Amino acid sequence: MFPEDPSPRYIPLKDGALEYYPSFFTSSEADSLRQQLLEQVAWKQESMTLYGKVVPFPRLMAWHGDAGSAYAFSGVTYQPQPWIPPLLEIKQRIEPVAGVTFNSVLLNLYRDGKDSMGWHADDEPELGRNPVIASVNLGAARRFMLRHRQDHQLKYALELQHGSLLIMKDQLQHYWQHQVPKTTRPLPSRINLTFRVIKKGNADTLQRKELI
Repeated sequence: MFPEDPSPRYIPLKDGALEYYPSFFTSSEADSLRQQLLEQVAWKQESMTLYGKVVPFPRLMAWHGDAGSAYAFSGVTYQPQPWIPPLLEIKQRIEPVAGVTFNSVLLNLYRDGKDSMGWHADDEPELGRNPVIASVNLGAARRFMLRHRQDHQLKYALELQHGSLLIMKDQLQHYWQHQVPKTTRPLPSRINLTFRVIKKGNADTLQRKELI
C-alpha cells in the first residue's frame, strides 16, 4: 500500500532542518506495525544512577540493530537485539526517503501521558558528524519540542501523528535539543522508533550524558 500523504513538510530551522511526513504509513499499516511491536519486542524499563540513586527511565525501551552496533548512555552499554520483521519493514520503507542505510534503532514505549523524554540531543561521537536520524511514531500523537542550545527562547514544536515520519538532519543535533514532555491528557500508548547509524567499534569507549 502507498502512503496516504507522501508529501513532506520541509521545516527550515536556524542551524538545522526537519522533514516531516504526517502520514507516511497508512492508518492500517501503522496499526499493524504498532501491534506487532507491542507483541514482539522485549520491552524493559531501564534505570540510571543519578546523584547516587537508581532512577528508572519514565518509559520502556529496547535497542535493535546489526551486530556490533552497541550504544552507550547513562553509564550503560546496550548490545543490540537482532532485527525483527516489523522493524525491517519500517527500515526498508524509510531508507529511500532518508537517503541513509540505518544499522540500528532505539525504541521507546510511552505507556501513557506520564511517560516522557527529557531535553537532550543525539550528538554522541558514535553517530558521526551531522547525523541523519529518522523518527517514526506509532500510536498516540505526542508533542515534540525543540529548543536552540544557544538561545532557549528559540523554540519549535509539532504534534507527531500516528504513522508519521520525522527526519532530523544537517547540523540539527549540534545546535538543537529536543524532548517529549509529560502531559495530563489521558492518552493511549505510543511507540517511537529512532533509526540511526552507529559507527561500529566506538560505543564501548563512550559514555553518553544522562538522559531521562
